[in-house]
Amino acid sequence: MKCWVCKRQARGFGHTDNRHGVGDPRRYPIDWVFCSQRCQSAFHALYGNWLQDKEGRVDIKEVAMIDPSDVEMAAMKKCLKAFGEAAGEIGFAKPLGDYSEAEALRVIDAIVTCWTDAMVEHHEASKYPPVRGMKPTPDPLANPFADLEDDLPWETKP
Repeated sequence: MKCWVCKRQARGFGHTDNRHGVGDPRRYPIDWVFCSQRCQSAFHALYGNWLQDKEGRVDIKEVAMIDPSDVEMAAMKKCLKAFGEAAGEIGFAKPLGDYSEAEALRVIDAIVTCWTDAMVEHHEASKYPPVRGMKPTPDPLANPFADLEDDLPWETKP
């Protein structure tokens, strides 16, 4: 399962909708799982504000954004090049307010695509986090019989 907020691997944090009874399947949304307390808290802040607004209890126009992590800041910095290239094609002398809809969408597409690629690249690189004190394991497909080396009955050890 992937974290509902950041799409990383979920690690035991979840959500229960207590508006519904114990036997009601709506009480346990299976896709509302999280990788950390931070993502779970961010979700509940957004969800709580949405419920309050939906029920008309509070007039909320905006929800505060969480502080970006180091990974997100690095992804933002990677997007500067894509933003510069897209804006360079349009022309740096043209003010942002004068962009046509197509030009604005081209810049947004460049930034969002770069952001998504940077986040996917980071998460794929950290998909299997290192375990402290252990050597990295080789690719299991490189030698499928690597774990059998000690168990070969027809080979005798000198």
